[in-house]
Amino acid sequence: MELEHTDVPGGVAGELPNRCGDVSQVLARVGDKWTVLVVMMLAAGPMRFNALKRRIGKVSQRMLTLTLRGLERDGLVSRTVFPTVPPRVDYELTPLGRSLQTPVVALGEWAFANLDAMNEARRDYDARREDL
Repeated sequence: MELEHTDVPGGVAGELPNRCGDVSQVLARVGDKWTVLVVMMLAAGPMRFNALKRRIGKVSQRMLTLTLRGLERDGLVSRTVFPTVPPRVDYELTPLGRSLQTPVVALGEWAFANLDAMNEARRDYDARREDL
């Protein structure tokens, strides 16, 4: 088998060694399961904390709070406090957060399309490991 060189468009290959840490931070944020769910829920529009928690399901209040703070810090979600009694707080995707929807949806679609193949590969792998 002969290896051949593949060019990476846009000159990204030369930057990779210097930017791996930066990319890892971004992937850690957007690859988190709660981040993906929050982005998908907020795609429909602004939501209050408790409505978001109900829609997501099994997330703890603490984990949702941490996720929303991280998303706000990264510029993906905005938090708006309304001066009512009690105060009303809405969370909404920023334009940067909305730009994340496309890859998140694509990744979700890929996962659904390949779930059966991955489960089969896992079963095959586990069966081979049992034979050792």
